[in-house]
Amino acid sequence: MSFQAYLDAVKAKTGKTSDEFRALAAEKGLVKSGEIVAWLKSDYELGHGHASAIASMIVHADKRNASPEDLVAELFSGKKATWRPAYDALATEIAKFGTDVEMAPNLTYVNVRRGARKFAIVQLSSAARLDIGVKLRDVASSGRLEAAGSWNSMMSHRVRIDDPAQIDGEVLAWLRQAYDAA
Repeated sequence: MSFQAYLDAVKAKTGKTSDEFRALAAEKGLVKSGEIVAWLKSDYELGHGHASAIASMIVHADKRNASPEDLVAELFSGKKATWRPAYDALATEIAKFGTDVEMAPNLTYVNVRRGARKFAIVQLSSAARLDIGVKLRDVASSGRLEAAGSWNSMMSHRVRIDDPAQIDGEVLAWLRQAYDAA
């Protein structure tokens, strides 16, 4: 399910937009994501994913119109800043696939697109791990290339990276294969 689909489903269920929920949360003095999620689950009977999507919109409202550079800087800030050089190197390698490659960050991860078609994502799951999602139809999971499962429904596979050195020729080959298929 896409992020926008979560927001649309919440509006259909509650009749409220994320902006309306932001105003209600402010009235209640709720500012932290966890407390907003708990409130939405309790008062509006939203599931965890739907409540988290609204909480993200509330907590990160000031970042919605941020530049791509600012979004990347935010994603790779604090304890996650150690991953920024690895991300920059990866983005440089992916850009060599073609002039139509776009690194399109959002509030939680970076979409990697060929024109309008997303073929990969880069997400910091924690300060200790970077996950690369790859869209590879009809490719069996094997070794480091695991099935994405519920991690991200837009991707078929995930590669967990615990050390920047693991972003190697094999990972780039999977990304290139996904780019070529996009």
